[in-house]
Amino acid sequence: MKLAFLFLFITFSSISFAQNLKFTVKNQKDTTVHLIKYFGSKKFYADTGELKNGVVVFDGSKQANGILGLLMPGQKYFEFIYNNEDIEITTEGPDYLGNITIQKSAENTIFIPYIKFIGSQKSKMSKLGQQRASVEKESTEYKTFTEQINAINENVVNYQDNIILNHSEKLVSRIVKMSTEVPIPEAPTDENGAIIDSNYRFNYYRKHYWDNVDLNNDALVNNPIFHNKLENFFGQNMMIQHWDTVTRYAFDFCDQLNPKSKMFEYSVGWITSSFGKSKIMGMDKVYLEMLNRYYCTNNLDGNSPAFWVGEDKFEDLCDNLKNKLRLTIGSKPFNLYLKDTSDQVWVDFYSLKSEYTILYFWDPECGHCKKTTPKLETLYKEKFKARNIEIFSVGKAIGEDFGKWKKFIRDNNLTFINAAITDQLYTDAKESPEKYVPLYPGEPNKPTTLESLNYQNTYDIFSTPKVFLLDKDKNIIAKSISISQLEEMLDRMQGFEELPKLFPPDPEEDAQMQKKE
Repeated sequence: MKLAFLFLFITFSSISFAQNLKFTVKNQKDTTVHLIKYFGSKKFYADTGELKNGVVVFDGSKQANGILGLLMPGQKYFEFIYNNEDIEITTEGPDYLGNITIQKSAENTIFIPYIKFIGSQKSKMSKLGQQRASVEKESTEYKTFTEQINAINENVVNYQDNIILNHSEKLVSRIVKMSTEVPIPEAPTDENGAIIDSNYRFNYYRKHYWDNVDLNNDALVNNPIFHNKLENFFGQNMMIQHWDTVTRYAFDFCDQLNPKSKMFEYSVGWITSSFGKSKIMGMDKVYLEMLNRYYCTNNLDGNSPAFWVGEDKFEDLCDNLKNKLRLTIGSKPFNLYLKDTSDQVWVDFYSLKSEYTILYFWDPECGHCKKTTPKLETLYKEKFKARNIEIFSVGKAIGEDFGKWKKFIRDNNLTFINAAITDQLYTDAKESPEKYVPLYPGEPNKPTTLESLNYQNTYDIFSTPKVFLLDKDKNIIAKSISISQLEEMLDRMQGFEELPKLFPPDPEEDAQMQKKE
């Protein structure tokens, strides 16, 4: 009897905590409707229901807290807040939002009027803005329009402050607060009234940027406002788009989040993905550093912090990561000890005393290489050699490619350094690697390294040609650039901007090099 009673208690308890999301849509034919949800800025189907006799009911217990929407036929929808409560809403098309009435829902009794209010104020401000733009700035009309716009802004702020102050326990309050800006104090001044730090207000704003966001509340991820704030924070308006700067702020931000939360999942995932797709040279470092810190390592539980990623994805994400990090701008890549065309002399690029070094990987059978390599030789002869710029090229020279490599060098009279894993070196190293590479760190009198013999993996070379530009200390300062970009960059850095360009920009070649990154 006690077990049966306990079962009934649990059953009835679970039923009593289920939330119904009931919608009545007047004058609507029976149809299929969808519940939609946000994760950041993206919308997803959350549930599907049948609207019959104008009514549809969803099980709210299946949904995460946040902003949801009811998607009607014709891709029209209206939004509402769900926060673990029963909801009853009535509306009518085509203006679903404008016609909403709330029968049950403490959150939406506040949220829906707020959304309507914000919409009406935006419309007024837009109209006033257009009118103000049509008059002279010095005119009385311009001043009047400005005063009216400021009054609307003040009215909106007062409305928001009222919600935040009087409904602090509700999700709607946190969402509204998240959309507001942090007040910024005036910069401190000296005894003469001069500003002491011209960057004070900006630095204060960036430091306190997240003050109005409850970073412990996962419901705030489930709406586009959080995404917009995240995108703005890591954009060019808030920080220099330099890989080390972005990485620093990304680590600072993500490390403060609950590592098991949706807030953490979305933030880490968005930053990693966004900078992984960036077209700005060097931003791949942000992507790789994020992988190294949040994906390809283990937490105290022995698992990857990226709990949302399937096990089958980690192999691709983390493949060759340590070597890839050595190939980011500002890093010093592994030296290469290889044979020259004589197949007798060992050469390396660390020993070059050049102001700049071009590290060039190519294949004599690669169609694009056949066009690019002779151009590089022209630049070397006519510009670079005299300006202490060296080219260390690594060609494909195993098997039949060894003869093709040497023939291409002869036919095109390539005078820069040409190195390779020659066919003989490959064969010998395969049979007796201990002859060439150290068996333990620091072992003397070995001509090369494992990184050199595996240079394709070391330098992530899976397509050619590939270019790295190194400074005098052999740090990477540019990579995956075309011949025209290389010429322009080196002319500019050495003070020869005015020199005629031997190879003007080639959009097709530039695009091909971008793809290889």
